[in-house]
Amino acid sequence: MTIAENLAAVRERIAKAGRDPDDVTIVAVTKGFDVSVCREALAAGLHMLGENRVQEALGKMDVLPDAEWHLIGHLQTNKVRQAAGRFALIQSVDSVRLAEAVARVASSQPVLVEVNVSREPQKSGVDSDHALELITAVAGLVDLRGLMAMGPSHGDPTPAFVKLRELRDESEQRLGKPFPVLSMGMSGDFEAALAAGSSMLRLGQVLFGPRPAHYPTNSEAMP
Repeated sequence: MTIAENLAAVRERIAKAGRDPDDVTIVAVTKGFDVSVCREALAAGLHMLGENRVQEALGKMDVLPDAEWHLIGHLQTNKVRQAAGRFALIQSVDSVRLAEAVARVASSQPVLVEVNVSREPQKSGVDSDHALELITAVAGLVDLRGLMAMGPSHGDPTPAFVKLRELRDESEQRLGKPFPVLSMGMSGDFEAALAAGSSMLRLGQVLFGPRPAHYPTNSEAMP
């Protein structure tokens, strides 16, 4: 199937999950795929593209500047100068130190706070017990748009997704400002994320098929 056909199937699944596909943002995770795949994604109507690695993303940005690029992988502080101001959204801010580094380069940079709602040690993100403290700090440093999380590697993802939504709701109430973006849901669990209130899905395999064999994977699974 083509990317366009896969996207149509995803939109149908979103509708069957009780959500309007036009109200759900899809970030197509193009990590590991070459520029030709990115071009096909753009032609299919997927204008938001997600990358895990700053260097890989920057190379693609130079070729496809019209795409809206999201950084969804962990951002090291030594890469901040290359990343801040270049991405439409950095989805993986998980510490005050990182937020401060981003703010020094681009204080208007849109970001999400990444929360480790599944509490799995191999995953990035602030522990949910400390999330409100971090959200408050980040909101005072850069342009905080909302929260991001990965579901658990095994078991029912619903409690983790509900926890992220509750953290977002509590943050809005505490800080008196909206955080409209809830980035949660990948290829294997996006219906559960939608049921819990996700506004943004990060989808790779369901759109593009398996990632190229040469691309190294880690324990965080493929979106």
